[in-house]
Amino acid sequence: MILFIGNKNYSSWSLRGWLAAKLSGLPFEERLIPLNTVEFTERIGDISPSRLVPALHDRDLVIWDSLAIIEYLNEKAPRAGFWPLDPGARATARSVCAEMHAGFATMRQQLPMNIRKHFTNHSLEPQVRDDVHRVQEIWADCRARSAAKGKSRRAGHFLFGPFSAADILYAPVVFRFASYDVPLNDDAKDYLNAMLSHPFMIEWAEAAKAEEWVIEAEEITI
Repeated sequence: MILFIGNKNYSSWSLRGWLAAKLSGLPFEERLIPLNTVEFTERIGDISPSRLVPALHDRDLVIWDSLAIIEYLNEKAPRAGFWPLDPGARATARSVCAEMHAGFATMRQQLPMNIRKHFTNHSLEPQVRDDVHRVQEIWADCRARSAAKGKSRRAGHFLFGPFSAADILYAPVVFRFASYDVPLNDDAKDYLNAMLSHPFMIEWAEAAKAEEWVIEAEEITI
């Protein structure tokens, strides 16, 4: 398999596809095409029908959406643990993934992923604060449900016990909250710290910080 991604510092959707490939445990080749470059413009049409990344190539098959990549890899590696085994927890996990996949547009726009940056005292617009509040509700509810099922928060830390598809969907939000020093409640801070300590997240962040590409449109100033 070949996974095409964009810049690790900026590309939140690429992060999701990459985390899914890593969680699957299946061998894959990573190919990064810098965003907002002539190279990207010239090559992307042959890589992804949507002209977006990530795009996963498996022989003649192309999967060009991060959630679809998760589902495809779940079928190829059913023991990887993408979704909870419990039907109710699995339905909840898919619901919160779909909510993130389709929503939170204001937060995405106002807090673009930029792992190299760290701001303090960044003011949030009311709608962004609403998005942040909703994310914290989701995190707290998922972790509480997991704890109620006998999966200790301290044992797993993540949304449904072990690191899974739900954590993958919210991984870019974790980097956003860390970069912009977003005020969080204690439970959300605990989850954020667990995510930032995950080996996959550390590997991606280190690579992002080593990149030299700069996309001015993503470099907001405070």
